[in-house]
Amino acid sequence: MSVRIGTSERDGTFFTQGLALAAALGGIEVLETPGASVANAERLDAGTLDFGFMAANWVPRAIRGEAPFQRPIALRIVAPMNVGPLFFIVRADSAISAVAELDGGRVVFGAERSGMAQHARVMLDALGIARVTPVHLDFAAGAAAVEAGTADAQLQCPIPNQVMTDLSTRTLIRVLPYDAGLLERLLAAVPYYRRTVMPAGALRGHDRDTPQAGVLNLLVTHARVEERAVGAMTRGIVAHAGSLETLNPLFRGLLDLIGELKTRGAARIAGGGAELHPGAAGTYRALGFAP
Repeated sequence: MSVRIGTSERDGTFFTQGLALAAALGGIEVLETPGASVANAERLDAGTLDFGFMAANWVPRAIRGEAPFQRPIALRIVAPMNVGPLFFIVRADSAISAVAELDGGRVVFGAERSGMAQHARVMLDALGIARVTPVHLDFAAGAAAVEAGTADAQLQCPIPNQVMTDLSTRTLIRVLPYDAGLLERLLAAVPYYRRTVMPAGALRGHDRDTPQAGVLNLLVTHARVEERAVGAMTRGIVAHAGSLETLNPLFRGLLDLIGELKTRGAARIAGGGAELHPGAAGTYRALGFAP
């Protein structure tokens, strides 16, 4: 019997990562989850998923039962998946030249209860950008709104993703940089973000490496899921890390992220009060990734 993994909407990066896991490991049913991180936590709590993708910022809130969650959810960490850049895009002909200039604009946040919408609010609040009109659309519809000029900018998910590939093929776009000191301000204010880079060539017309904030994305499970199942998933991820990178570039550096368990402790992966599932913890110790 296959295990069920919750991902995201079909155009989201979690969905493409889920497909890669299924291709590399086998025995996985990849399920679309509009609402991504929040919905995956709720479905794990309901027992309709065995594993789910979540951005790290949502996990402590789910465990504590903080809004939008109705009650505490006994989530456990299985593995880090990637650090994904969160970046704002505009049309190439836009007058907006940097993130600070989003003030007063119409910005696509993502679906209203999605992880992307929460990131947009957190990022803009931390930067003191208050006069923004949120536009709640999914990735594809949001990209179309930017293209049509009915939205000024969009917070986009890590690349490669098909929405961005298609959009940049149809319309020249720009990734907004941060003014001096502004990215450092964001990273200092939000502990679950990390510095990352949108590399040159990532999108048509993007010709220079651009520092951005990135969020750690995780594969999680519920405390009730059997250790044997979680251990098998963990072993499969480690054993097939190379294949996963080939299948989906989002997995590049996967073993380095897992290796932080040994060099920096479990708290680096399972922060904010979250814990590794015992099936994962035991497997990492056996494989030499943890003390």
